[in-house]
Amino acid sequence: MGLHGEMRYLGVDNSVQKRSDPRLILPECKSILILATRYPKSEHPMSLKRALPTVTAGLGDNSFKQWHGLIHGKIAAYAWGDDYHDILVRRLRYLSDFIQEKNSNSIPHRYYTDTGPILERDLAQRAGLGWIGKNTCLINPQFGSYFFLAEILLGIDLEVDQPFLYDRCGSCTRCLQACPTQCILPDRTLDACRCISYLTIESKGAIPTHLRAMMGDWVFGCDICQQVCPWNRFADNNVNPEFKPRSDLPEPSLNREMTLTQEDFSQKFKNSPVKRARRSGYLRNVAIALGNSKDPVAVPVLRTALLTDPEPQVRAHAAWALSELGFPESIMALTEARSIEQDRYVISEIDSASARVY
Repeated sequence: MGLHGEMRYLGVDNSVQKRSDPRLILPECKSILILATRYPKSEHPMSLKRALPTVTAGLGDNSFKQWHGLIHGKIAAYAWGDDYHDILVRRLRYLSDFIQEKNSNSIPHRYYTDTGPILERDLAQRAGLGWIGKNTCLINPQFGSYFFLAEILLGIDLEVDQPFLYDRCGSCTRCLQACPTQCILPDRTLDACRCISYLTIESKGAIPTHLRAMMGDWVFGCDICQQVCPWNRFADNNVNPEFKPRSDLPEPSLNREMTLTQEDFSQKFKNSPVKRARRSGYLRNVAIALGNSKDPVAVPVLRTALLTDPEPQVRAHAAWALSELGFPESIMALTEARSIEQDRYVISEIDSASARVY
């Protein structure tokens, strides 16, 4: 209990009841059709295939890549293309119409893709699509775990598929060991309050200070527990073109992202899952990643953000990032900002940041 963070809807009694009984959503429900759609495997191909030499900075697995003097971060693979909600809803509507047409009458139905009170992974396991792994992802032995789930509740009887009964994780604990924040628990549950995906997307406030360094270069979501899963060796990128990566993803330039205005952000991430983080949340994440880079190239853009960004949250996390960099120019920027800042929250972050570097 209490592991869902700000996602309070997960603990609402009415929502919990609907998850346990779909007939509270669709009273006529007799069957549920579960669908899975693959998206690109997280290999960050831009850095792997780029001809230019790269320089890495940082420690451990959270290595930062730099070319043309720009630091690059990472975005989770599911968000490289257009918003899957829009794409899959169109497909669900088409399939629902097709089913009704074949039955020659109107059928009570309801469809969702990550948007309703449905236990998607549990239903997918019961439908035979795979098992729920130790990282809490649904894993298919043929395709791995890189896929979206969707479902159609139907007021007709369908032939029941056999559930996937075997747990093929075995003694493997790679996902637990690889998670930087140790949010994956031994009982196959997840502490959302520590999960990088939750922190960079769902959490709208300040990122807890003790978790910021663990976020590495992830600025929207995280794929680490999938990247280390042996079953994803079998996953490939032969996916529908609608999910192909946009040209400026999956490794955005953090220096440039830090300068996005609200208009720039709205334009760049139109019809993209990234818009869910909103500008303030996204630039908060970018500031943290720049701080984690330990690269002096990050100082000028963080200084500008600390002094001029309209969002207190962005200024506050830019202050933390400058203290993590620790260069003389960083200290000068903190001192300059302290003399003009009026927001109490930002001032407290500046004071904490200054205390760490002096």
